Amino acid sequence: MRLRASRGYDDRVQHIRNFSIIAHIDHGKSTLADRMLEHTGAVSDREMREQLLDQMDLEREKGITIKAQAVRMHYRARAGADYELNLIDTPGHVDFAYEVSRALAACEGAVLVVDAAQGIQAQTLANVYAALDLDLALIPVVNKIDLPAADPDRVARELVDVVGFEPDQVLYASAKSGEGIESILEAIVERIPAPEGDPEAAPRALVFDSKYDAYKGVLAYVRLVDGSVAAGQRLRLMQQGTRFEPIEVGAFRPDLDVQPRLEAGQVGYLATGLKSVHESRVGDTVTLDRRGAEQPLPGYRPAKPMVFAGIYPTDPNEYEELRAAFERLSLNDASLVWQPESSAALGFGFRAGFLGLLHMEIVQERLEREFGLELVATAPSVEYEVSRSDGREIVVDSPADLPPPNEIREVREPWVRLAVTVPSRYLGAVMELVTGRRGRHERLEYLDHGGTEGDARVLAEFLCPLAEILVDFYDQLKSRTQGYASLDYQIEGFEPAKVLRLDILVNGEPVDALSTIVQSEGAAAKGRQLTAALKELIPRQLFAVPIQAAVGGRIVARETVRAMRKNVIAKCYGGDVTRKRKLLERQKAGKKRMKMLGSVEVPQEAFMAVLKLRE
Repeated sequence: MRLRASRGYDDRVQHIRNFSIIAHIDHGKSTLADRMLEHTGAVSDREMREQLLDQMDLEREKGITIKAQAVRMHYRARAGADYELNLIDTPGHVDFAYEVSRALAACEGAVLVVDAAQGIQAQTLANVYAALDLDLALIPVVNKIDLPAADPDRVARELVDVVGFEPDQVLYASAKSGEGIESILEAIVERIPAPEGDPEAAPRALVFDSKYDAYKGVLAYVRLVDGSVAAGQRLRLMQQGTRFEPIEVGAFRPDLDVQPRLEAGQVGYLATGLKSVHESRVGDTVTLDRRGAEQPLPGYRPAKPMVFAGIYPTDPNEYEELRAAFERLSLNDASLVWQPESSAALGFGFRAGFLGLLHMEIVQERLEREFGLELVATAPSVEYEVSRSDGREIVVDSPADLPPPNEIREVREPWVRLAVTVPSRYLGAVMELVTGRRGRHERLEYLDHGGTEGDARVLAEFLCPLAEILVDFYDQLKSRTQGYASLDYQIEGFEPAKVLRLDILVNGEPVDALSTIVQSEGAAAKGRQLTAALKELIPRQLFAVPIQAAVGGRIVARETVRAMRKNVIAKCYGGDVTRKRKLLERQKAGKKRMKMLGSVEVPQEAFMAVLKLRE
């Protein structure tokens, strides 16, 4: 989806370049952006810090980019002309690929960064394909050439052989030291085309992200394609129909910098004054309320959550605080979906949908840190399509909603296409891991031929159920390949599955938050594993606690947490045995009464144990 308009340029538009930096995670995108900001003087030395565009505490702690960030720079080329460079820094983790696709749609080109030691990885290729689908100009950069393990020539050959670049197109740089930054900026000016748009037409602006500001309302991040917009104009979102008058318009430098207007080809923000990001949908088109554009710009498919989990406050009295926290968090994260749900075991909480497991972890940490809440998260699950016996089609994202087996005609589960890059000596371990999780091998491609036998890096593609890679797959992959493997995945479709709901009963009471959907042929074995794990996790009480696994009302496994026992006859040094027996009978009767009245606390670790168990 390229952003194109019908008429020509003006001289100003000819000197605008809109681009993204794309790469596999930890290949140096954010550091390269820092050096560009320094080189162009966008920020002063006093304001400069590492990972300047990563503004969230979690981004800086984890060393990853979570939200796409935009910044405007001014650069004087060697030929003497001044250029306006609009950079959109993108995340690298597979969970945030949606952020990458939105950023690319607002650009004409991208800088492709590849680590000089690691070479092409799975996410590198995924980003390349996304950019090529949008017909973007690509500038390949081999980064980290100053590393002791760097082999820039080998990585450059990979880019030529695998992606199809010409050898003279590849640039070399060290984002850490600043070497090669000038060449990259010159390549951006020379190789990335100027935006096409009509400055005289009715304004059309693509909303590629949005963020909530307590003072200015929703900030819509926009790429202006045609015309111009200024503060105070009456504007309209074409798909939503929302009308607003922007309080201010401006650019990112990288802080908000108020401008008189935004013109065709530029990237900036509109302070809309709206109170919810859901009123300003990503992918919508902004135009004039009256005499506006007739056709909207091509938008995006909405982000579809793939992982679902229950989020509950440990203190039931904090339910309203959790609701308010979700409302405020969703103002800045349009991909987060949530709705109220209740659990007999955990009380009132929310069922939330996430783009992936890292997204879920980030949201839970933000809820706990930014809003001071203590939370319990249930085991994550995926979304199933269920055909009922009566002909109805339903979507199930919670084990509690799965109908009984006699009411189900067919269940379909989501499958993903996995792309794993790994040295060939670990290929057998990867094959074993994926096929052990019901995966199927699809394709194998050698990315290079390595220096020694076993060093050649391969790209292996598999089809695998999403439920099988949810919790510990990535950890297992890294462990079995000594950290060398990289992973990318995308949703492929739905396939039939034979699944059942496995219920867990603690002290005779079902704990709905521990229910899980399992494969029918392994239900009993999974029940035995789960009860054995819970036996170690649930603390001992003063009475015996039975832990049972049930499928459709039939108990398939049982373990018992033994009671703590006080030695009531410790002081009986002699005398008639009936004295000891009387004390033991009294203890037994007391424990029976306690068992009738007792409640068992299930710790947080138990909920994550549900999907961490593997054959």
